[in-house]
Amino acid sequence: MPQHGSPGQLSPAVENVYGVGDLSQNACFSGGFINFGYWESIDLDAPLTESDRVLSQKALYRLVLTAAEIDGSSRLLEVGCGRGLGCALALNEFGPRTVDGVDAHPDQVRRAEAANTEDPAKLRFRLGFASALPFPDNSFDRLCSVEAAQHFPSLRDFVAESARVLAPGGRFAVTTFFPVRAGLEDRIKDLLNPFAEGLDVAHPLPSLVNTLADKGFSDISATSIGEHVWPGYDRWIARTQYADSWPRNYKRAYSEGLIDYYLVTANLPRTPKA
Repeated sequence: MPQHGSPGQLSPAVENVYGVGDLSQNACFSGGFINFGYWESIDLDAPLTESDRVLSQKALYRLVLTAAEIDGSSRLLEVGCGRGLGCALALNEFGPRTVDGVDAHPDQVRRAEAANTEDPAKLRFRLGFASALPFPDNSFDRLCSVEAAQHFPSLRDFVAESARVLAPGGRFAVTTFFPVRAGLEDRIKDLLNPFAEGLDVAHPLPSLVNTLADKGFSDISATSIGEHVWPGYDRWIARTQYADSWPRNYKRAYSEGLIDYYLVTANLPRTPKA
């Protein structure tokens, strides 16, 4: 196994938002999953409830986990697992052999361990960075990440580590929001505080797709799912104290062609790595 040094420290924005800030307690989120949600099955013309919000977040996980093509022999890793509720959903509904969650914030790892105690032999959490995953080569068959990659300083390092820890034939499934192309960073920062404050990084979608190809992945697919994310999330925000503030700009940025939400999948070849 290659030896990895310390990947560095969390940015002040990430340290605060996921530490003392505990983003899961923000009114924009409910149920602890901390994602924008996938709203396709939810009636957006009816009054939205807390149950609808939780359902949307679970639906986003189910979309990604289905795309990961998990079976009973799969060893699954989630990168950026947060409170670990998506890992627990994966274990209970998709039946992989094991699920490991890694997160760069120690408070989130502690929360995940406290919230998920039912089967420590199959459901495990560790501290680690996407750029230096704390696992040996070929440790997993499936790797997923749900609305975390926008925080990673380097997508190239994340993809390289994903290729390293996945076994031959492994599958990669990631979803989050990306600029649709390069050159939009300034306008995005004007609209969306997390980009301006350094919480999120404006990684253009083509940079992820190209990096996957460079690192040996094949069958690469990047599918827009924004039509089932942004309108529902915006409807939810409209019922919170943020109804008249910057979180409403996500839908605006989508409508102006600046960002979109994508499901990205790719496979490693089945031949052993050199």
